[in-house]
Amino acid sequence: MKAPVLLLIDYQKGFDVIAARVRRNNIEAEARALALLTFWREKGWPVIHVRHDSQEPQSPFRPGQIGNQPMSFAMEQEGEPVVRKSVNSAFIGTDLAERLDTLGRPDVVVAGVTTDHCVSTTVRMGANLGYAMTLIEDACFTFDREAPNGTVVPADMVHAAHVASLNGEFARVTTAAELMRELEARAEQ
Repeated sequence: MKAPVLLLIDYQKGFDVIAARVRRNNIEAEARALALLTFWREKGWPVIHVRHDSQEPQSPFRPGQIGNQPMSFAMEQEGEPVVRKSVNSAFIGTDLAERLDTLGRPDVVVAGVTTDHCVSTTVRMGANLGYAMTLIEDACFTFDREAPNGTVVPADMVHAAHVASLNGEFARVTTAAELMRELEARAEQ
């Protein structure tokens, strides 16, 4: 079995700033992402971290700001590359595709923030580039969003709609626990 790559998208401290003022969903997402990361590291499988370097002057994700730093659980270890992007897709303006090709085009397992922005965009583009994408929906989260008419769309609904849209068309969607069970069983064969 070719080892899948774990792609962790934008687990950065800037989201703590946003969560202080906007409701989010899936408060267990970071714990599930940590479980995946621990599993991958124990197996010695490839992990790629993606970080957002905002070009917006007031953004907490701007390089040099504390919000640009990774959440403590998502700090890279030696040998784990960090891909830095300034747009939603981790494939644009980065060497992510080259890194995946060098690894032999493995299955790409995605977890990250936010479900409806950088996660969805990266998954869609990865699928369009021919990579087999798996989305770990319970290791992702998003925030309440305001519709053009001023209606607030709850984070749970935003998350669910984007996961449903990606499911089957752009990615296989599963949970962290289910994927780890499946990969463990496959590795034992």
